[in-house]
Amino acid sequence: MAATQPLIRRLCIIGVGLIGGSLARALREASAVGEVVGAGRGEDNLRAAVRLGVVDRYDTDVSRAVADADVVVVAAPLGAISSVLRAIAPHLAPDCVLTDVGSAKGSVVADVERIYGAIPPHFVPGHPIAGTEKSGVEASFATLFQRRRVILTPLAETAVTAYRLIRRMWELTGAEVVDMGVRHHDAVLAATSHLPHVLAYTLVDTLARLDDRAEVFRYAAGGFRDFTRIASSDPQMWHDICVANREQLLEMLTLFSADLAQLTEAIRSDDRAAILAAFQRAKRARDNLYLD
Repeated sequence: MAATQPLIRRLCIIGVGLIGGSLARALREASAVGEVVGAGRGEDNLRAAVRLGVVDRYDTDVSRAVADADVVVVAAPLGAISSVLRAIAPHLAPDCVLTDVGSAKGSVVADVERIYGAIPPHFVPGHPIAGTEKSGVEASFATLFQRRRVILTPLAETAVTAYRLIRRMWELTGAEVVDMGVRHHDAVLAATSHLPHVLAYTLVDTLARLDDRAEVFRYAAGGFRDFTRIASSDPQMWHDICVANREQLLEMLTLFSADLAQLTEAIRSDDRAAILAAFQRAKRARDNLYLD
């Protein structure tokens, strides 16, 4: 009996960090991939990926790395995606399916359209809603996507066969795959991911510049640690996300700033009823969420 062919014969991952590395590990465990080729600029990280068995081989030249790949996953930082797409576009096999993991879809879609002149049918934009504050291939693990959502934002031009392949790829990692429009995705992520990261970074930055900052952090309790954990994430990555999703993030920052100003005024004027009402609304909303 002939051996079952894997879903993906040759997979190229550009950016073998937490997300790209975890995807490779998960697909290996599911026997869904043949050869995995890593690519990127950090050769030490790529060597570690080979040593850990995350990829079979690597190339720091992305145009060579994508040669004869069935699927290419661009897991590079958002700020680098445009240059990566430009470098690999002439070298992709005619039937190669291209996807990405960027946290802002509008900017990636715009980059693809600008570089290709139109949206190619083999392009399937995607975004796994998973991660930790750690980065690099050594932080990757095969179960990262289990019971997590992966959002795909297929376009009118996206071929059904390409979409089905990428959907199945993510399902094999244990993820729940959902579809969403590009603009809606960016609005939702601005509210639920990008804004919280901005707030965490800003709070830590504010407290770190206090004269008695050493004492402040010494007495930080669990709530502070929980809220600010994400401020340990990669600053360059989150800089790129803020720039890429600027319009949607500004809308959320404006809304949050107005609510914070109202609470500030309530505290200043000793409006205890307003303070309590705001906290009660927040508790009811949080208790009704399915996050834990």
